[in-house]
Amino acid sequence: MKPGDELLFLALGGSGEIGMNVNLYGCQGKWIMVDLGMTFSDPAYPGIELVLPDLSFIEERRDDLLGIVLTHGHEDHIGAIPYLAADLGVPLYATPFTAGLIAEKLKEEGLTDVVEVRIIEIGGEIDLAPFRLRFVPLAHSIPEGNALLIDTPHGKVFHTGDWKLDEFPQIGDPADANALTKVGDEGILALVCDSTNVFQEEASGSEEQVRHDLDRVIGEAEGRVLVTTFASNAARLRTLGNVARDTGRQVCVAGRSLDRILRVAKSVGYLTDFPPTIDFEEAMSLPRCEVMIIATGGQGEARAALARIAFSQHKISLTEGDLVVFSSKQIPGNEIAIGRIQNELAANGIRMITDRQANVHVSGHPGRPELAAMYGWIRPEIIVPVHGELRHMAEHDRFARARGVPKGIVQKNGDVIRLAPDGPKKLGEEKVGRLILDGDVILPADGSTMNERRRIAHSGVIMVAVPLDDRGRLSGDVEIATEGLPVEEDRESFLAQAASAAEKAVKSARDQDAVAEAVRLAVRRCATEFTGKKPVVRVLTVRS
Repeated sequence: MKPGDELLFLALGGSGEIGMNVNLYGCQGKWIMVDLGMTFSDPAYPGIELVLPDLSFIEERRDDLLGIVLTHGHEDHIGAIPYLAADLGVPLYATPFTAGLIAEKLKEEGLTDVVEVRIIEIGGEIDLAPFRLRFVPLAHSIPEGNALLIDTPHGKVFHTGDWKLDEFPQIGDPADANALTKVGDEGILALVCDSTNVFQEEASGSEEQVRHDLDRVIGEAEGRVLVTTFASNAARLRTLGNVARDTGRQVCVAGRSLDRILRVAKSVGYLTDFPPTIDFEEAMSLPRCEVMIIATGGQGEARAALARIAFSQHKISLTEGDLVVFSSKQIPGNEIAIGRIQNELAANGIRMITDRQANVHVSGHPGRPELAAMYGWIRPEIIVPVHGELRHMAEHDRFARARGVPKGIVQKNGDVIRLAPDGPKKLGEEKVGRLILDGDVILPADGSTMNERRRIAHSGVIMVAVPLDDRGRLSGDVEIATEGLPVEEDRESFLAQAASAAEKAVKSARDQDAVAEAVRLAVRRCATEFTGKKPVVRVLTVRS
C-alpha cells in the first residue's frame, strides 16, 4: 500500500471508538500522521492501565512518513507519544502549549533527545510536501485546540480535531464564523469531523456559564469544598481560580497531573493570574469555609487524589457538611468506579453536586447546532466522521447529508479511503489493533499474556508439584496451591481430593512424558466438579 497520485485517509485509531486517535493521510507516495493518542483500560484488560494503538501499518512504511502533527494536548491525542513515537523516527509538530505537555512526557521517559518536537506558532503553517498544513484555532476544553487545514494536490481537507463553539472562552482566542467562512471560501474537499456529541440536540455551552453556577454553588457552601475536573481542562482551572476569588477561598491543588498542567500553562503564558496555591497542611489548618480544593479523580480512578481522600488515605480530609463538586462529564464505562467513590462520600455525610444538579460543566465537543453551523461555514464536498463509536459516526453522516453536504462515508479503523479523485471510496482494509502497556512492556492486547491473565482472572489458577523418582514413579506427596479459586469453605477437602486425583493420574500415565498432562487434566476435572469452572492448571514435575 503506497499512495499514488491520489489522496487517501486511513484511521489507525479513533474511528469506531472514542479515544486513541491516530489518523493518516497519504498522497504521492508519502504519509502524514495526525495525532498519536491512547485510551484508558477497562475490565477486559486485567492489570492494565493504558491501551495504545497498533501502528504496524505505518511502522512498516516509516520511510514514507513525513511527520506527526498534533491537534491538541489531550491524552487521547498525544498519550501514546512516549511509547511509540521514537520508533517512527519523524519530527512532531505542535503549538506551544501542546509541545510543552509533550516535552514533559518525553522527559519522564528519558526521550528528550530522542524524539524531535518542533513548535509551531498559533495559526502557523508546516510544509511537508506534497502536504501543506495550517493550524486553525478552535475552542475546546484545553488551550490551543486546533483544526488543521491540509492542502494537497487533490484538494483541501479541514480536519477539526476536538472542538466546540464558545463565544466567551476563558482561555485562547478561537476562530470565529468569519474566519471559518474564509476557510470554506478556499474550497474544501473533505471535512473530517468530531462526532462525539452528534446526538446532543443543544449546543455544548460556554465556559462563562459554568463560572456563574460554580460561584453560586460554592458561595452557598459552609464547609470545605472540593472540585474535581479533568486536569487538562485549563479553561476550567482558570474558571475555578476566579471562583475561588469570587467566594473568598484559598486554593489547594491535589494531583500530579494538575500540577503539570498548571506548570506548562504558565510557562507559555496561560493561567498567569491563577491564585497562589496553599499546601495540604495549610489547607487543613484554615477555617473550613475558606478552602477550595481542586483534585484529580472525577472519573473514579483508584489512585487519584479524590479516591484517596474519600477513603481517608490522603493528607486532605473531608467530613460531614463538606461539599464535593464533580465539574466534569461522567465518561461511559466509569459509572461503577465513580459510584464507588460517591457512595463512600455519602456514607461520611459529604454532599455532592454533579452536572445533573447544576450547570457545573460544559462539554468540549460540538452538539448538533454547532455541527450544522460548521457545515455552513466550511461547505465541504465530503463529510468524514471520526472521533466516535460507529453509531455516532453513522448519525453524523446522516445529519450532515440532511444539511446539504453532498457526499459522506462512514469508515472505521483500518479502512483505506480514497478521498480524491472520484471519492469517497473504500479501497480495502489494513491491519489495526490494540497494544497494552503492562508495566514497562508493550504487548499485543490479544496476545497470549493477556489471554492467560483473563483466564486466570475468570477462573483462577492451580499449581501442582509432583515429585518423581528416576523411573517416573511418585517419590513423595503431591503439593497443590490455588489462587482465586472459589473453594473457600471446602479448600481442605478440595486440596485432598485434587492431590488424590493427581496421584492416580501419575500411576495411570502411559509413560513419563505423559505424566504432567495427565495430572493437569485430572486436577482440572476435580476443580470443575467442585466449582463449575475450568481454572488454569500448571504442573511442575520434580525429579529426585
